[in-house]
Amino acid sequence: MSDSTKDGLGTKDRLVEAARRLYAERGLDAVSLREINQAAGARNATAVQYHFAGRSGLIKEIFARHMVEIDARRHALLDACEAAEGGVRDLAGALIRPLAAQLADPGGREFLQVWAEVLNRPDPVVPETVLDDPADSLCRWRAAVEPLLEADAARLHRRFTAILYASIELARRARSGPHTDDRLFTSYLIDIVASILAAPVSGETRRLAAERDAARSHSSKTP
Repeated sequence: MSDSTKDGLGTKDRLVEAARRLYAERGLDAVSLREINQAAGARNATAVQYHFAGRSGLIKEIFARHMVEIDARRHALLDACEAAEGGVRDLAGALIRPLAAQLADPGGREFLQVWAEVLNRPDPVVPETVLDDPADSLCRWRAAVEPLLEADAARLHRRFTAILYASIELARRARSGPHTDDRLFTSYLIDIVASILAAPVSGETRRLAAERDAARSHSSKTP
């Protein structure tokens, strides 16, 4: 299969751009692989399957093309946090700022919308390793935040709550853009995420979590 086109973009690149745009506009479940092939101008009806082995591989490729820059920015911020022994807000900034930088680019805004939908789905559409790679900056961020959390907050997945909230707000901003200046939005989002991470766990939540854990323990021991 030829990978060259008259506008200089290869078939693979055109498929990624078409998928990212259509997924951002209409959502993952509303877009067929056939539509992506057609939007990309692919001559072969099985182009997505050929290049990416299906939807999961295509989404993984969309992520990979943006995560190189995001990871580099986040690692640099985490290095600075470690050097300065930064606190919760500094680490919230390390989560948010690399993603918020994508708001300046049309393709980046599309990516943020796809990223949020993938994180906010009850069913996984990409391999878990894509979202939980021990070598990537997000896992490093999670490890850096954990010592600053209450034990119960960490056990209740407070970090994922922060990641999910940030992704939803960034996607909302991306859909309404482009904006002249995203600095105030970014700073306020960092404030909110820092508050999520630092918020105390209430007595009621501790009690309910203990009851849940006891029920799970009993269930696992029941023959």
